[in-house]
Amino acid sequence: MYFKDGDTARQTSIQSKMHFLTVQKYFEKFRKNIALYSDEMYQYNSNRVSDYDEYLYLPQSLNIEDNIHKLQHFLTLSYDDTIYNIMMPKTKQSLLHMQDDREHKLMMKYLKFNTISKLSKSQNTITKFWDYFEKFICRYKGVSNEKFIFYLKEAEWRFNIQQKHKIK
Repeated sequence: MYFKDGDTARQTSIQSKMHFLTVQKYFEKFRKNIALYSDEMYQYNSNRVSDYDEYLYLPQSLNIEDNIHKLQHFLTLSYDDTIYNIMMPKTKQSLLHMQDDREHKLMMKYLKFNTISKLSKSQNTITKFWDYFEKFICRYKGVSNEKFIFYLKEAEWRFNIQQKHKIK
């Protein structure tokens, strides 16, 4: 009930009077199941993908110049107003810790201008998801690299549910 309603583990712990770590374990299990479900649904619908675009996420409070190694890079696909995300590999550490200022500028230019995309219109399901994701992830005060994919999949799941309810 609490997870489905969008409460955080901390909020749920307070409201239900359950120990925080117990709640957090349940929430992690839910997120893993959501990721598995998302993958199954994508495998079933992969032939219907109509748009895709890549996204580089960095918390708004961080400067990209100083925190390029913290970028989360994912590819967002859509079909029938449904979103699916694929995490892209992290940039190699050797590229991230460049000593040469010229190399650093080249990397920033590459990140700015080299993207993979196929969009049928500028305001679409993908850009709506990214706006949703930016608001969603702010509720969590820092997500580790290892768990980021599960929060991304949770946002994807919640967004897709909202989209389905809007259509009906």
